[in-house]
Amino acid sequence: MRKSLLRMTFRQLQVFRLVCDNRSYSRAAEEMSLTQPAVSLQIRQLEELLGQPLFDYIGKKLYLTDAAEALLLASADIFGRLESLDMQLADLQGSLQGQLSLAVESSAKYFVPHLFAAFRREYPEVNLQLVVVNHAQALKRLSANRDDLLIMSLVPPEMSLEFLPFLNNPIIAVAPPEHPLCSQGPLSLQDLTAWPLLIRESGSGTRQACEEYCHQKRAHFAHSLEVGSMEGQREGVIAGLGLALLPRHAVRRELDCGALRELPVAELPLLHSWCLVHPRGKYLSPVAQAFFAFVRNQRSQINALAERFVAPAQAASTQ
Repeated sequence: MRKSLLRMTFRQLQVFRLVCDNRSYSRAAEEMSLTQPAVSLQIRQLEELLGQPLFDYIGKKLYLTDAAEALLLASADIFGRLESLDMQLADLQGSLQGQLSLAVESSAKYFVPHLFAAFRREYPEVNLQLVVVNHAQALKRLSANRDDLLIMSLVPPEMSLEFLPFLNNPIIAVAPPEHPLCSQGPLSLQDLTAWPLLIRESGSGTRQACEEYCHQKRAHFAHSLEVGSMEGQREGVIAGLGLALLPRHAVRRELDCGALRELPVAELPLLHSWCLVHPRGKYLSPVAQAFFAFVRNQRSQINALAERFVAPAQAASTQ
């Protein structure tokens, strides 16, 4: 090992990671209550120890070099091991403590807080750091080993991953209650194609799943409007801009209060499983191990939680 690497400090790595997260020296300085020159000095010292530049400026944008990408991955492992040590020391004192770093695809963000609340009832001294991402961002975070665990659907077979399917994610068609299709009988996906479809941004797992399924069923929508979030899709449907294919969990309250209606489409719901995922061979902290075991072993409790989201909506759609 290069002796220079042993002179790196945790403080330097903390500063470096914040610069990477913010893509900005000034924002990193603000978060750490430092001056921008102090941040620049820490990065310059790191670059001297590594013997390579960490960042490139192209235009006004900051980009990570290959050396920075390697250091970011190593620093995540270093701080992860320290967090694990803290958890193990707490475990030796008789309680599981620490933080679970969890990234979730946006389709799961309505359910996961309830899942973590159930877990925390068993381990009350565990905290949560939750990041909501789309499918493309989830894949990048997996490659960079940014999180303890990740919840996603459409697990890519080409990546070396361990995954645990634990709950269905039903995708349904929704419309405003005054829409003409709401007064018709059983529908097919083809019946929906005469109307505009509100879709998620490129990179969304829900959009990818729906596009592949509609293509398989030969249901081609001539008109679509791209909206950058499920909340935007939901409000767009309520406003009368078109129809949408959305996870039932995401529109449960709107279905219950009558702001939206679930359309009785024969080919729906489209079912995909949410999966708990981590890179194969990844060292899991005690907290991450406990959460993984909880999801694996508490299926009946998880299904009961899911019924709060599914059962009322299904009842509303049949009224």
